[in-house]
Amino acid sequence: MILRSSVAQLHHHHHHHHHQQQQRYNQLSCAVPRKSSSEKSRIAFPISPHTLSLCWGSRLIVHRRASGEFPDRIDKGEPPTYAPISPQIHEHNTRFVDILKKANSVLPQVVLATTILALVYPPSFTWFTSRYYAPALGFLMFAVGLNSSEKDFIEAFNRPKAIFAGYIGQFVLKPLLGYLFGTMAMTMFGLPTSLGVGIMLTSCVSGAQLSNYATFLTDPMMAPLSIVMTSLSTATAVFVTPLLSLFLIGKRLPVDVKGMVSNILQIVVSPVAAGLLLNRFLPKVSSAIRPFLPPLSVLVTSLCVGAPLAININSVLSAFGISVLLLVIALHLSAFVLGYTFTGIAFHDSPDVKPLQRTLSYETGMQSSLLALALANKFFQDPLVGVPPAISVVIMSLMGFSLVMIWGKKKKATPQGLKEIAVKPPTIRALDNNNKMVVDVVQMVGAVAGILGAEVAGSSLGTNGTNKPGTRHHHHTHHMD
Repeated sequence: MILRSSVAQLHHHHHHHHHQQQQRYNQLSCAVPRKSSSEKSRIAFPISPHTLSLCWGSRLIVHRRASGEFPDRIDKGEPPTYAPISPQIHEHNTRFVDILKKANSVLPQVVLATTILALVYPPSFTWFTSRYYAPALGFLMFAVGLNSSEKDFIEAFNRPKAIFAGYIGQFVLKPLLGYLFGTMAMTMFGLPTSLGVGIMLTSCVSGAQLSNYATFLTDPMMAPLSIVMTSLSTATAVFVTPLLSLFLIGKRLPVDVKGMVSNILQIVVSPVAAGLLLNRFLPKVSSAIRPFLPPLSVLVTSLCVGAPLAININSVLSAFGISVLLLVIALHLSAFVLGYTFTGIAFHDSPDVKPLQRTLSYETGMQSSLLALALANKFFQDPLVGVPPAISVVIMSLMGFSLVMIWGKKKKATPQGLKEIAVKPPTIRALDNNNKMVVDVVQMVGAVAGILGAEVAGSSLGTNGTNKPGTRHHHHTHHMD
């Protein structure tokens, strides 16, 4: 009897307690504001216990946790507040995005490290064969297109004089330099004729897509103009390159017209158009992926530089490697300087003469050495013809992106990309425009020569103890006829 009475009291107490909890929950359900349909896209905190209970089970458990952890908000029925982003998290995200955007600043050092790695351990890049070049260069052009607008390209087409000057630098000045240094290779240096022919062939091809990317890193406003110049030289190379090779070398090299047009569409037109369209119609998407493009572009550029060197390592480190290296350095250095000087004279009265000088310097100094290498391997029996183009890929990239670093430090652009910072001593700033141009050229030559010193030393160390496949081809010059 006593036991039955105790059980009844316990049951009554439990029922009374449950009734109180149910009443308290009903009050809470009314007190906590619900989100309207217009607020569905916003995340309110805390969430209604009823909503949570549907997902996580017992309403009683949710109610106890909510009333225990957020008593002032739930009991008083305050409107929902929004959890603020921690200042530490915001600062960390901002710093991470800044690091991604600044990845391009280390591109010259990455290219130099890539060169050393390809010389020391070629298998690290030999997997990146020629079939990957078009997608890789296309990605770089997509990055340029994503950071440009169609207005920039319209303005570029409205500058025919600048486009013509770039064409002159590409197919007149550079071939003359190639003929000069190719002749020097065969006379002053006593190298086989095939190596002289390789140097001339390197100067007869169209501009490199890497010149567009280098221009974009230095003067973004000039990138569309650079793309137009390179595309024009590439499109007309199907006629000009065979004529130049016939005139300079004495051998007509038929260029695949269909393949050249296909390359222009795949590497330049389609990626740039995709970047422009994405930037125009999906600006949020383009803004989201834009910070990740610089580090990926650095990686892609390093692969495009390291792979040709690693694949042709035996030819590069042949018995003639050092002599050819010096001649190729002289060829590209002269082309950079000549393009810079020629533009300064032709456009001395232009308000954007400095960005234009840098753009045409890249355009004249950076050739499509991969095309020259492909032509050498396809139309010449002597493998030595391919040695200068293989070395040119590396030297051209090292010089070009070294100039990106040098000019990037000396220049700080306004939103229009035209105003220059005076970073020189007062005595030099006081000189007239012609003298300033000479000083710029001298500084450019000295800086690039210093950076390339490590490359010369690395190649000289690599010639010992390696195979010398070129020695047995010393007398096979009749293949060039």
